[in-house]
Amino acid sequence: MADTMTPEQRSRCMAAIKGKDTKPELIVRKYLFSRGLRFRVQVRNLPGKPDIVLPKYRTVIFVDGCFWHGHEDCRYYRLPKSNVRFWQEKISRNIERDRRTEAELTALGWRVIRVWECGLKTMAQRDDTLERLYRKIVSIEPPTVQTPEGGDISTAAEPSVKYGKSED
Repeated sequence: MADTMTPEQRSRCMAAIKGKDTKPELIVRKYLFSRGLRFRVQVRNLPGKPDIVLPKYRTVIFVDGCFWHGHEDCRYYRLPKSNVRFWQEKISRNIERDRRTEAELTALGWRVIRVWECGLKTMAQRDDTLERLYRKIVSIEPPTVQTPEGGDISTAAEPSVKYGKSED
């Protein structure tokens, strides 16, 4: 199936697609700010230039579009009917880049959270998605490590210490 637009029209449409400050990104940022979290945006010195960085929680957030990042089993992820091979390769490269970026950030000690565009579409989905995101960010659960047998084990760098005046 041939493209229904001229190359100039298609170029104009593609150029209009934003890479930062998208509506889903702004929704997440506004919510996090309203909950008292402070963050940086588009931090260039981290792999993948995360959309939102919360240094206090050593957490980065990517707000991903379902189409551009190949969100499987999502109703908003459908390949165009024209130029299918191009789009399959393009989205596959995006997915592979996302995996590499996540591995690099994890190796640097960052927790990576992905928020999908589809989770912010309706108000009911949005409220649930944003509340779960907030809880995940501020959770004090220790990270888990996969064992070779497939089980999870909790890890902690130091024993827990109570703050305040000591009773010495």
